Amino acid sequence: MLGFIILAAFHLVGVWLQHVGNIPLPGNVIGLLLFLFALYMRWVRLEWVEQAAQFLLKHMLLFFIPYVVGIIAFAPLLGEHWFSILAGIGGSTTAVLLATAWSARRWKSQPSIDAEQVPTSSPIEKRGERML
Repeated sequence: MLGFIILAAFHLVGVWLQHVGNIPLPGNVIGLLLFLFALYMRWVRLEWVEQAAQFLLKHMLLFFIPYVVGIIAFAPLLGEHWFSILAGIGGSTTAVLLATAWSARRWKSQPSIDAEQVPTSSPIEKRGERML
């Protein structure tokens, strides 16, 4: 039960911060980032939330029911605009793939530092003086 309380608290704090601060990020994402930071800082232990998180992950399919109902409710609208929807999905997917390929190729073409180029000792050590 403690795990659900902790997860709900971070969610509510994130939603509250988004509402009060007019942050252009969903409140649940803000809460998740705060939760991740709290885990990293060891303010929250993984053991406290692990059982609740496993339960939520096991039943994650139930969270998609509202989206399916929404798609069914807007089926006539989706039927009218199916081409523009598919073109948007296809175009954005293609743009992301091209941008990723371009940035990966650019990153890969930068010269890397080989182990032979890195000095093994500093100039001070070469003169016989060792640094502590």
